Amino acid sequence: MKRNYRLEMEREINSFEKDGRVPSLLLHCCCAPCSSSVLEQLTDHFYVTVYFYNPNISSEEEYIKRKRELERLIAEQPAKRSVAFTSGPYEPEKFEAIAAGLEDEPERGSRCHRCYRLRLEAAGREASRIGADYFTTTLSVSPLKDAEVLNSIGASVSEMCHVPYLFSDFKKKDGFLRSIRLSEEYHLYRQDYCGCRYSKRQQ
Repeated sequence: MKRNYRLEMEREINSFEKDGRVPSLLLHCCCAPCSSSVLEQLTDHFYVTVYFYNPNISSEEEYIKRKRELERLIAEQPAKRSVAFTSGPYEPEKFEAIAAGLEDEPERGSRCHRCYRLRLEAAGREASRIGADYFTTTLSVSPLKDAEVLNSIGASVSEMCHVPYLFSDFKKKDGFLRSIRLSEEYHLYRQDYCGCRYSKRQQ
């Protein structure tokens, strides 16, 4: 039986809200469109720090465009609590290293799973560095991303960085559809591929 990660997230939120706590959360973000509905959900319950780290984006011009669009969204989208922003370095060579030999893998295959881990490990280290109470990623809002795999990797990284991973499946309860509507509302740049040159080629 598959786990309901959305329900698990809601139970975790209920557990600390009973005590009147508002914990901090580092949110790895891949782009503005995917972040829009996730931020709308999470800022009701957490002090969120957005972390942009995506070495899979093959073009530096595309990388900068997505980063700036995410910063614009944070500045323009109302939130119950202010959202902080930080980013890691642009390191496409790290993605190329983990993708070597998997160039012909389809979307959602082994190359993507390695990419998830690369980004979540960076997010876990950053969460530990800033002392966040939790960390998670926007990636599960996409129908093309496997929430089971993402949450499994998140749990593994959590053990390494000693920061709890917030289990989630942000596409549930119309999370993906909401991201589309918000993208239209804020006129967000919405790319048609994940970011790497292999996904762009397949697209």
